[in-house]
This record gives sequence, C-alpha cells and structure tokens, in this order.
Amino acid sequence: MIDLTGRPAKERQVAKKRSKQRRPAPAAPPPAAPPRKSVVREYFESIVIAVILALFIRTFIVQTFKIPTGSMENNLLIGDHLLVDKFVFAPTATGLERQLLPVRPIRRGDVVVFKFPEDPERDFIKRVIGLPGETLEMREKRIYIDGKPLNEPYVHFLEPPRTASGQQEITSFDLRERYGPVKVPQGHCFVMGDNRDNSQDGRYWGFLPLGHVKGRALMVYWSYDPEPGDELDAEGFLGRARQLASVAVHFFTRTRWSRMFHLIR
Repeated sequence: MIDLTGRPAKERQVAKKRSKQRRPAPAAPPPAAPPRKSVVREYFESIVIAVILALFIRTFIVQTFKIPTGSMENNLLIGDHLLVDKFVFAPTATGLERQLLPVRPIRRGDVVVFKFPEDPERDFIKRVIGLPGETLEMREKRIYIDGKPLNEPYVHFLEPPRTASGQQEITSFDLRERYGPVKVPQGHCFVMGDNRDNSQDGRYWGFLPLGHVKGRALMVYWSYDPEPGDELDAEGFLGRARQLASVAVHFFTRTRWSRMFHLIR
C-alpha cells in the first residue's frame, strides 16, 4: 500500500518512529527548595554546637584553674588564673602514639592540678618532687632524692631552717623541717608546694595516685589581686555577687598586668 506521498506504508511507519525518537524528553521539574530554618532554630543549633565543643575542650584538652591559697608562692600567687593542659598526660596504647602526639609521662618539677585524694571533689595544685620507686627525704628543709640533694630554685620559705644539732636530729617532728625517708610506691608520685612552710601537701596526706592528676599548669592568662577577705567571703550567691562586683570596679587597678601570659616553670 502506498500513501499519497508515494511512500510505502512500512517506510512511513519507520519515519514516524524515528521522528518520535528525535523529540527531546520533557524537562524534569526543578527540585523543591528545602524548608528554611527559623532564626530561633539556627541560634539554638549554634549554641548546642558551641556547648559541645566547649565541653570537649574542657574535658580533654584544656581547663581553667584559679589559685585560691598561697601554697605555691612566689611562683603562683593568690588570684592567678591558669590554663591547664589536660592532654599532655593522656594515656596512650603504644610507643608510636607517644612519638606522634604531644603527650609524655609526669616529670619531676611539673606543676600539676589534681584531685585531692582525701576529697576528690576538690582540685589542688602542687609541684611533683618524687617519682615512682624513688626514696625521698627532707632534712633541715632540704629535699634529698635517693640520697642526693635536689636543686630547687623555685622553693620559698617563710622561716630559715633551724640550726642542726644532734638532739634536733632525734626529737624534731616538725614536717616543715624534717620528713621521711619514704619510698614512693609504683603508680604514685610525691608532690609539695613551693611555699614549703605554708602548704598542705604530701607530707601531711601521703602519696598522690597518678590517676588523680588532671593536667599540667601551663600559663597564667589573667591575674587579679583580690582584696583581703574576698576569697573567704565568696561562699554562696551573695558572696559570689559581691566578689564579681569588686572585680568589675577594680578590674584595671587590681589586675596584675605584668603576669599576663606568664609561663609556669
């Protein structure tokens, strides 16, 4: 059968089929725009992320600490605000990790923040003096490690050591003058304050478990000289409010600007 154009019907069907194949496919509809977040939701998500990051940093990397007493004078003063490196003593599984990450074991001379063994809810700060396995002794306010005197340029005394005498060697039980000899057990260290005559340290409560150490004191980021009695009156809401008001009024005059960013040795 031949159509009016003179082409056979079969040829005409093939031409129609090819014509359909050459037609462009209909364009797909554009994707629907995602629903826009409300301002409240955006602020809420930002705050949640900031809080999570702050908690992570505080738990694993760095923490702030305030010096409340004079036990570390003259190296650290009442009112010094510190940054504490919590990552440096982090436990690692292999020696390779210790080479790649900025971690190391506790060393003599480190100023560390730790949970007080007799009250883990309280944080103390002292200097590491004795390491596991060492024999420590103090005679006439001088420290001996395994029988050798320890050089301590940071130490501070309110009173000079008493004059040595044979009778004093036997009868002196003043822990500011004489202590030990004691051997530091494994898994522990022995810590003391730099202000040896005014420090509640290992001489009075014993050895510090290494697991109680929270981190190494790194630097003073701010130092404020409080008024006498400020620290004692900071108990409770009203006391804290009075302390904050005092800081606001005397911020510029009582800030120890020379101690800002002071590295702790």
